[in-house]
Amino acid sequence: MREQVSILDGNTFLVSDRRGDIEPSQDFPTGLFSFDTRFLSTWVLTVDGERLHPLSIDDAFSYRTRFFLVPGAPTHYLDAKVSVIRSRSIGGSFAEELTVLNHSGREVEFVVRVDMGADFADLFEIKQARRKKGRATATPGENELRFTYRREGFHRETVVGSSATATVDPAGMTFRVCVDPHGEWTTRLDVATVIYGARGEDVRANLPLGAEPRSVAEIQAEHEEIVARAPKLGCDCEPLAGAYLRSLNDLAALRYESIALGVRLMAAGLPWFMTLFGRDSIFTSLQMLPFLPDLVPPTITMLAGLQGFRIDDFRDEEPGKILHELRYGETAGFEEQPHSPYYGAADSTPLFVILLDEYERWTGDTALVRQLEAPVRGALEWIDTYGDLLGTGYVWYRTRNPETGLANQCWKDSWDAISYSDGRLPGFPRATCETQGYAYDAKLRGARLARTVWNDPAYAERLEREAAELKERFNRDFWLPDREYYALALDPDGRPVDALSSNIGHLLWSGIVDADKAGPVAAHLLGPRLFSGWGVRTLADDQGRYNPIGYHVGTVWPFDNAIVAWGLWRYGFREEAGRICEGILSASRHFGGRLPEAFAGYERDLTDYPVEYPTACSPQAWSAGTPLLLLRVMLGLEPQGEHLIIDPAVPAGMGRVELLDIPGRWGLVDALGRSRTASDPVRRRR
Repeated sequence: MREQVSILDGNTFLVSDRRGDIEPSQDFPTGLFSFDTRFLSTWVLTVDGERLHPLSIDDAFSYRTRFFLVPGAPTHYLDAKVSVIRSRSIGGSFAEELTVLNHSGREVEFVVRVDMGADFADLFEIKQARRKKGRATATPGENELRFTYRREGFHRETVVGSSATATVDPAGMTFRVCVDPHGEWTTRLDVATVIYGARGEDVRANLPLGAEPRSVAEIQAEHEEIVARAPKLGCDCEPLAGAYLRSLNDLAALRYESIALGVRLMAAGLPWFMTLFGRDSIFTSLQMLPFLPDLVPPTITMLAGLQGFRIDDFRDEEPGKILHELRYGETAGFEEQPHSPYYGAADSTPLFVILLDEYERWTGDTALVRQLEAPVRGALEWIDTYGDLLGTGYVWYRTRNPETGLANQCWKDSWDAISYSDGRLPGFPRATCETQGYAYDAKLRGARLARTVWNDPAYAERLEREAAELKERFNRDFWLPDREYYALALDPDGRPVDALSSNIGHLLWSGIVDADKAGPVAAHLLGPRLFSGWGVRTLADDQGRYNPIGYHVGTVWPFDNAIVAWGLWRYGFREEAGRICEGILSASRHFGGRLPEAFAGYERDLTDYPVEYPTACSPQAWSAGTPLLLLRVMLGLEPQGEHLIIDPAVPAGMGRVELLDIPGRWGLVDALGRSRTASDPVRRRR
């Protein structure tokens, strides 16, 4: 990602190289995308036939950037007589202002050329090249180039217009310009993207924000308003301050308007996941609750509205199940991919219940809880029926769609993420440990809602009884007494899948861990096999499939670490939670405050800086939310009735941390914490 430059507004985004150029790639989604379709695949600038070289890039804002360029290759004696500034912005569509500056003392003629192309590739086609089944055309007009793609009812269009006179051909625009001595020439290129509906109109036209592009001023005002609504952070820790502000801006940038319901949702991450995801959106919402609770209800209601209601093997859909992923592109529309929506996740359903309860605990919004009683009951019913494939009282997963469905349906969903300690892969179905923790927590939270909001004490008692039975059963079947940690999963025969992984930290968060087992679990999480110094690895470094740059088998995921820290805090391991907070926040400084999806699991002492994971999403929603959750952990924020409990334990060396105007059912409150000194006793919260 460091070799790419991106700008985004919701799920419309553009990825170019460091010259600002776009060339088609089968490895990485370069281009202009909106709602899973690439509307520009070629956008290459030349001056007098030469490509340009970047001198500097101004990319401080997510929705605009500027490139300062000169022709030719860089040399130590470069004395350019001409330079170019590309100023671009994105706001539903894309605009670029080209400025050519003549630095000589004479009038100069230049030939400025922009090669343009639109392949209308679906995002899923980027890595899996396939022949397009529709018809694409390029139609030159007066200072305009129109690209069109049709496949039956699927109709997309890209229209490029120039403010200056251009010679237009099917492959781009050419400008023959004469620039005065020390003068400049400018044109503005506007790129409109059109998503046609069945009636021949842009389907976005009826949305609250409409189909018209938003101006930079409008986007900036929205971002500033969201940041202004969030609690104000004052602290002595520069990495924390930088990460907090960057996170708020990235979360604002990742919000997009749903075509289906016309509400603002959170896209999961650039570039691969610029859409609603069940699991990602739920975790991001949990992270945001103490800071921007009003952004959460659209996600909850959208997930409830798209809850499964039938058996659909192609989509892994089942009654009561919460979706995994929602897509809008060609392959989903023609059912070449099962993503409209797709339900291949075993954990999003219990997590949905957890989120609604946590939201009510923060906000007191019982109206939403009453409104969603039926979806919550349906989700809890799914846990005990379709979720329990083997009838053993656990949530299992096995895709109904072996051709295009996800094999692993937990948060570590890559093909090799669930393994025995020696590296072997278990069969299916699988029951991962953290999913059982989520199910346990969902039952207890569902019981609380049933008792306090739905006035159904019998249902509450049943759920509490089932949760207690699940906890007892889980601590018997998943615990490995000789190793003093929980198995990663159970295989189809009920045998433990014995790899040591970060999943055990999620168990602490869920509360399913027996009190006498919490100490050994915490020791493993902060021990040298799992903890790199920057954070907890997804897989311990002595396991068969460990790879420090393997997606789910050794990398460090910021969101994962935030949940682990939250779990340690819940069981009273405040110092251990603080070590994770310190590691992740220190790592953020090396990424300019923007935590990526994941980074390498190398030892901190070995590298002295966190090594990038080559294809990590950035920005990514639940990574952007990580500093917020770490703040909650360090300040010990916990809603209790109409009050907010504040019990800070700030890591040593971090100094003062002050959070003002924390919103909730209590109104606005402030929290203050300071690092303890070496003479202060270590506090345990039990």
